Amino acid sequence: MTSVEENTRAVQSWTDDFDVLDPQYTLEPDRVWRGLRESCPVAHTERYGSTWMPVEYADLTAIAHDIDHFSSLDIAVITAGREVDPLTTTMLKAPPITSDPPEHTAARRLLLPAFSPGAVDALIPVTRKLANELIDRFIGGSEADAAVDYAQHIPVRIIAEMLGVPTEDEAIFTGWAVTVIQQGFTNVQGAIAAVTELIDYFRRRIADRLAVPEGSRPDDVLTLLVESRIDGEPLSDHHLVGSCFLLLLAGIDTTWSGIGSSLWHLATHPDDQQRLRDDPGLMDTAVEEFLRFYSPVTMARYVAEDVEYKGCPMTVGDKVILTFPAANRDPAVFDRADEFVIDRAKNRHLAFGAGIHRCLGSNLARMEMRVALETWLARVPTFELADADAVVWTGGQVRGPRRVPVRW
Repeated sequence: MTSVEENTRAVQSWTDDFDVLDPQYTLEPDRVWRGLRESCPVAHTERYGSTWMPVEYADLTAIAHDIDHFSSLDIAVITAGREVDPLTTTMLKAPPITSDPPEHTAARRLLLPAFSPGAVDALIPVTRKLANELIDRFIGGSEADAAVDYAQHIPVRIIAEMLGVPTEDEAIFTGWAVTVIQQGFTNVQGAIAAVTELIDYFRRRIADRLAVPEGSRPDDVLTLLVESRIDGEPLSDHHLVGSCFLLLLAGIDTTWSGIGSSLWHLATHPDDQQRLRDDPGLMDTAVEEFLRFYSPVTMARYVAEDVEYKGCPMTVGDKVILTFPAANRDPAVFDRADEFVIDRAKNRHLAFGAGIHRCLGSNLARMEMRVALETWLARVPTFELADADAVVWTGGQVRGPRRVPVRW
């Protein structure tokens, strides 16, 4: 198996030597998906260990639902140390996303109330206030970075508010997210150090919360976790820390990318920007199209039992990359699949995944995107990219723009 650090050769064939970290794939993944649909809809590579990549909607939904052959115990698109069997290892898990039934069922059920439509709606005023405060910082000028000055702050502060940890620690949380998710494939030691810091941070927070008598604890997700019981037993330290790990990191980079991609689109597509300004009632439909067209998240599954899928011999230990963004560009499912249609009426996208692991935080992500875009359009005049060459995209597990300089 080739490590990320050793992998410097260019991709010669996307059908049997693909690389999800290739700059071409980060910038224009849709071109790769189109080619694979025509030649090899289930691609393969040995770059980081035997890995398969389906790109068609039907295949991705089928594999996502097949929990017997495809385990969620290892969801990273690239895993350092693939020789470690996730079915037996005691490494940190992040339930429910990195668990299989029956553990997954109980872990997901206890978190559902915190992400229900009603719970998320209660956060709308907080989110709108935050969005306005961020805009206040730069609206007196004529330029800002829509990603750095705006998009990246909203999800981290809202998830901190939900968890019940200090929003003043935002820079620490963002640093962990960048190191683990954005840089983790090329800076493994840095990612390990960040995860270690994060674990220590939440262990201290959990201990502090447990020291508060029941009935006096704040109403937040951390309290929900420490007071939860499964089969009458409190959650293990591993479960508590892992869930906090998941909620913090999953709640930052994904929605940051969704908001940033949407603002990049509006900056580069003036007709769509004007359409939303003229018809604010179109926002919910537009958000769904932003999610479809710029789906940020790619997941993976670990092959737990040998299986042949469409003639592909997948063996125990292989990875299958769930390219949900590719599914959302499948012309067999979406009319004008490679066009952004702001008023698209039929939109059964897979931006939040499929099956039992469909994103727990989908209501929250939609709300944050909608409020962020509504507030921006209400406060910021007609805007455009200030420097197209300065826009920076990252890919891998989460794809999105990290710099979006705009002017108005």
